[in-house]
Amino acid sequence: MADSTPVWLVVGLGNPGPTYAGHRHNVGYLVVDELARRMGASFRAHKSGRADVVEGRLGTPGTPGPRVVLMKARCYMNESGGPVKQLAGFYKVPPERVVAIHDELDIPFDTMRVKLGGGDNGHNGLRSMRSSLGTGDFHRVRVGIGRPPGRQDVSDFVLSNYSSVERKVLPFGIDKAADAVESLVTEGLERTQQQFNS
Repeated sequence: MADSTPVWLVVGLGNPGPTYAGHRHNVGYLVVDELARRMGASFRAHKSGRADVVEGRLGTPGTPGPRVVLMKARCYMNESGGPVKQLAGFYKVPPERVVAIHDELDIPFDTMRVKLGGGDNGHNGLRSMRSSLGTGDFHRVRVGIGRPPGRQDVSDFVLSNYSSVERKVLPFGIDKAADAVESLVTEGLERTQQQFNS
């Protein structure tokens, strides 16, 4: 008999390819990479051809944690809604069990927030997801990158690498965001917000 446990779709927002790999805008990819490592699995192409996925369970080893599909779209951030909608349909995941992990300018670097719903705050990945899913009522794990220094253009800032100082503490932030995703799918939103909304 097929497993009828509800599935969560965890979307790491970012841009594909080595050029973008270290950018602030790609923090969502870094977090799903960490989650995949915890699940002991590697990303592989989904048969839709539009995303790379890992399927498995998250949570305490030895317990039947929730079923989770991690995904990285194979298109640019501003077009990621299409693949998200396609995979949500494929795995029968309603919007309230979709989690978007993304960079957030309005939160200082090395802090994060978890929430359900809300606007896209000028974030092209969120805007694309909201447009394709027809709703903004999905979970967001918002990883703070802070505002650009001085007069640096916002798009230049998000499409640039972390500073050497930031890179030293970034792994801890990635780890914490991955913990928050695990908490969200196992413990629920309220407990996760109490624990992680710094």
